[in-house]
Amino acid sequence: MGAPHSRSRGRSNASRSPSRRTDTTADHIAALPGRHVHEHSDEHQHQSELEQTFLHDHSIMSGTMQVSDTGADSAAVTQDQDTPPIIPKGAIWRLYVSHFLSTWNSRVFEFAATLFLASIFPGTLRPLSIYALVRNGAAILFAQSMGSMIDRGDRLRVVMLSIVGQRVAVFVSCGVFAVLEMRKHDMDTHLRTGLFSLTVALAVVEKLCATTNLVSVERDWVVAITEGNEEARQVINARMRRIDLLCKLAGPLAISSIAIASELIAIWVTLGMNVLSVITECIYIVQVYHKNPSLRRARERGTVQDRDPVAGRGPFFISLSSIARRLLPLSSVPFYFRHPAFLPSLALSFLYLTVLSFSGQMITYLISVGYTTLYVGIARLISTIFELSATWIAPRMMKRIGVVRGGLWSITWQSLWLTGGITFFFGYSRGLDTSSIIPATGLAVAVAVSRVGLWGYDLCAQSIVQAEVESDRRGEFSTVEVAFQNLAELISYVSTIIFSRPDQFKWPALISIGAVYAAGGLHAAFVRQRRGHLVHPPVCVARKREAV
Repeated sequence: MGAPHSRSRGRSNASRSPSRRTDTTADHIAALPGRHVHEHSDEHQHQSELEQTFLHDHSIMSGTMQVSDTGADSAAVTQDQDTPPIIPKGAIWRLYVSHFLSTWNSRVFEFAATLFLASIFPGTLRPLSIYALVRNGAAILFAQSMGSMIDRGDRLRVVMLSIVGQRVAVFVSCGVFAVLEMRKHDMDTHLRTGLFSLTVALAVVEKLCATTNLVSVERDWVVAITEGNEEARQVINARMRRIDLLCKLAGPLAISSIAIASELIAIWVTLGMNVLSVITECIYIVQVYHKNPSLRRARERGTVQDRDPVAGRGPFFISLSSIARRLLPLSSVPFYFRHPAFLPSLALSFLYLTVLSFSGQMITYLISVGYTTLYVGIARLISTIFELSATWIAPRMMKRIGVVRGGLWSITWQSLWLTGGITFFFGYSRGLDTSSIIPATGLAVAVAVSRVGLWGYDLCAQSIVQAEVESDRRGEFSTVEVAFQNLAELISYVSTIIFSRPDQFKWPALISIGAVYAAGGLHAAFVRQRRGHLVHPPVCVARKREAV
């Protein structure tokens, strides 16, 4: 017997757990009335649901559609008839606009910093790798602090602090990049090293603020707004991921087009966009907060002392322990590893251990083998089109087969395409230099198509985490997850520090495909844990088993 789909299990667990909260505030998205959960023996009954998915997004957000969930407990579970009214459309689009501005500036600066460092330090991957290494290392070090602030702090204050802090860091960074760019040929070595160190420190601030904003909005605000309505949550998740991918497409393409003319102009444009957007973003996020009373409700959580494992010990020991616990995710990690959603979350983190994406290391590699900045932008455009398609495919896939099996299908797709790309990369370049443009192009094509699976899995894993993590531990769980993601990215940058020459890129690429296989193994274990099997046996085999 297969275990229920995690989507159904997550909702069932939520109804039984005392830490789950049910909110009936006037500005929530309407929970779907008349939702029933039934047990089905034949998975072909999902077909009728698939035929309705064309109107799915609109129906969920307008509160007019009734959905029957499949693959769950045999007992019917009916939601409370006292359902909250629809969330105001103005609040929804303000949330999307605020998320767009935050994501746009983050994506533009992330890509622009890569271009600026490549221009200032040509011919080497080392400065870029050090920059990213320290930036991601700080996110790991301060994961505990970010999680505590998100879980215990005022929601609006936390997000506002993250917005302003990120903009200030980008503003100063652009000023330093401008100085380095203008004087890159005649600057004293010690001064250049000092200014580079300053950009690294500012990158740490920008990363911490961006991570806090991302976790707060995607893992806390969205869940609070859609409490009890998983279908609406999946719609918002897909739309926000769509915004993220659109920014990932248009932002780097725009800034790379400007950088073709002049890196210095690109620096000033990056600075200007960050300054001009901050007021609008702050106003809109405040309006979203005030239009959704669920975001302002009191949080039920124990005091810090209640959770303090060293309470009652000596002052010196307490001070050292409290400093360590505030900086390092010591208490959060055991909670993370024991949680039922641990396996898909860790699998998602493994997918960040990669150089096979159109970001810093692979972009630098492609440029080194002959790609121009424009061609890199076009390659990112093609890749992002595939990624965007996942935001339409994944919700429909989850609706038909559930988030658990959907995750397995997604990560299998990614593994197959990357395996083909790596095989071509090594096979074609046999006897040739792997820095040749032809094997690099073949690998780039495979990476682009594989992104459908990557973002499909991202949405499946996010849905599992949102459904199953307790409301008062969301920030703690999610920041530990982000810490592991940053650790994975850190390892990927270490690989390009060690193998820094373009002709050595094949070794970081092999490490990356190994991480994808590891992620697939983790999710396969999760599927077997939940369902009891990985794939459905043929009908004839199933009948023989039943006969025996």
